[in-house]
Amino acid sequence: MILVTGATGNIGSALLEELQAIGVGPLRGLTRDPAGTVFPAGVEAVEGDLARTASLKPALEGARSLFLVSGVGADAEILEAARTAGVDHVVLVSSITVETHPHLGPAAENLAVERLLKDSGMAWTILRPTQFASNALWWAGAIRDHGAVRVPYADIGLPTIHPADIAAVAQVALTEAGHRGRTYALTGPERITARQQVETLAEVLGREVALVEIGRAQAHRDMAAFLGDETADAVLDVTGGAVNAELLMVRDTVSRLTGAPARTFRRWVSEHAAAFGPRTESGPRRDGAGAEAGRVSG
Repeated sequence: MILVTGATGNIGSALLEELQAIGVGPLRGLTRDPAGTVFPAGVEAVEGDLARTASLKPALEGARSLFLVSGVGADAEILEAARTAGVDHVVLVSSITVETHPHLGPAAENLAVERLLKDSGMAWTILRPTQFASNALWWAGAIRDHGAVRVPYADIGLPTIHPADIAAVAQVALTEAGHRGRTYALTGPERITARQQVETLAEVLGREVALVEIGRAQAHRDMAAFLGDETADAVLDVTGGAVNAELLMVRDTVSRLTGAPARTFRRWVSEHAAAFGPRTESGPRRDGAGAEAGRVSG
């Protein structure tokens, strides 16, 4: 039995589809609302909330493998509940900043969870992704309402990863031999700047999307309102303020483990264009792109 937490999220939903497609079972997806959640055929929807560890007991019963995104609930309690329930193997989504920016508070928190898992007695596989392509959803409201986004560090390019590629690697780790006790840094296939992301959005959406570059102080004020001061500073460091060669490195881990090339940011946009509002026929379509269908990991 494999239990996927965050089963309605960007990674968890893609992972359930991956597992169901290869016929792995039985499968459970954790959700706060089983009655209102539609999972792929053959996936059991089980009620639970990572923020309430006691609610996980029924979902964990009989599970032998667990997919877990850190930082959603009380990780120490969740891991202990999994161990007590008899879980044998945990695939944990951590952050590449554990390697690239270990001095930052959110990175230290991720490292602490990794250590808890390693000390738990359960087998483990740790995934450390870089910036998520789905972070572009932070811009969706501004694009719908104003046709513009405000960003700092517009010309710093990070190897942004499609969440489905994290899921693809998780599927391999959960179902194939040789991945226990391994840690994998995951990136997309190329570095892409915020300016290039906005240009890609404009091309795929078929309308103008303007980029307004702002300074760090203004960006911090905007982010701190919903992330808090420390996390806002960390996000700004790893998206441009304090990048380093290790963070900027494009890695082949996804293609090496899955046998398929890592997905591009353009592909993510084509798959999620509806989130940015209706498309018009009057906007720019450069290079035929108009015809293509939290997170900075901290």
